[in-house]
Amino acid sequence: MKQTYLTTAFAVLATALVSTAAYAENDKDCPNGGVVRFGVEPFDTAPRLTPIYEQIGKLIGEKIGCEVKVYVATNYNAEIEAMRNDKLEIGEFGPLGYVLAHQVAKAEAVAAFSNSEGKPDTYWASLVTYPSSGIKTAAEIKGHSFAFSDPASTSGHLFPAYGLAKAGIDPDKDIKAIFAGSHTSSFEALYNKKVDAGELNSEQLESAKQRGHYKDGDLVFLWKSDPIPTDPITVRGDLPAGFKARLIKVLQTLDLHGLDEKDRKVMGMHGLRFVPQTDKAYDGIRDLVKTLHIDLQKLS
Repeated sequence: MKQTYLTTAFAVLATALVSTAAYAENDKDCPNGGVVRFGVEPFDTAPRLTPIYEQIGKLIGEKIGCEVKVYVATNYNAEIEAMRNDKLEIGEFGPLGYVLAHQVAKAEAVAAFSNSEGKPDTYWASLVTYPSSGIKTAAEIKGHSFAFSDPASTSGHLFPAYGLAKAGIDPDKDIKAIFAGSHTSSFEALYNKKVDAGELNSEQLESAKQRGHYKDGDLVFLWKSDPIPTDPITVRGDLPAGFKARLIKVLQTLDLHGLDEKDRKVMGMHGLRFVPQTDKAYDGIRDLVKTLHIDLQKLS
C-alpha cells in the first residue's frame, strides 16, 4: 500500500508524550530514536478512544522507558498495513484482524485485557433488529438490509456472517449488506432505521448505553455468539530481541487501575490489567474463517 494512503489512514492520531528526561536510563534500546508506536483499531470512534489510549500509552511509556505515540486507525486494514510496513511496534487488533496481521505483518499476540478473575477477557457478537422491523427470527433477516461494521472485523463481520449462515442465509447473496466502517456506524445505521438489521457486539452495546442511544427493549436480539477472545495486544515479531522481551514483560503485567470506570466500560473491560495471551487462543477464529471459506487476503 502506498505511503500516501498510510499517511491518510492515520490522519486521526493521538500522541501520548512523556518527558524525555524520564527515559534517560532505558532509551538506548528504544526504537526510532526513542519512540514506540502503538496502533489501535477503530472499534469505537476516535474521539472516544483517543484519550483512553493516551492514558494507556503513557503507562506503557513510563514502564518501558520510551516515548509512546498512539495512533487510532481510520479502518482495520490501515492498522495491519502500518505494522506490515514497520510503522508500528505495538498493535491492538480485533481477533480476525490479528489472524491476518499475524499472517502478513509479523504481529505476535502477547497480552490481552483481563476479566475480573485475572484471565484473558471475552466478549460476544450478535444479530439484532428493532421491534418495528417485523423481523422475529434470524432466518427472517433474509432479503432485508443489514449493517456489518468492517470486512476485517471479528464481531462486526465474521461472527455475524456465521450467525446468518447458521440461520440458512448466505451473507453474500441473501441480504442487502452494507459495511458501515465501524461498530458505532453500523449501530447508528440501525438506531436511525437506515437498515433493517445489523451486527452488535457487547462492547458497542455498553458504548451505546453511555451515549444514551440504548435502553433495554430498544432492540430485538435474534442471535448471540459464544464468547470470543478479546482483542490481543501484539508486538511486531522482528523487534530487537532485548527490547522485545522488555516490552512484552511490560505489556503482560500492565496495571490499569488508573483508568476511569466509564473509560473501562467503553472498552468493555471487566478487569483492571493486561495479562498474558497467546497466538493459540485465536485458533478458533482461524477455524471459523475456514468454515466460512473466507479468503483473508481479500480482506487486506
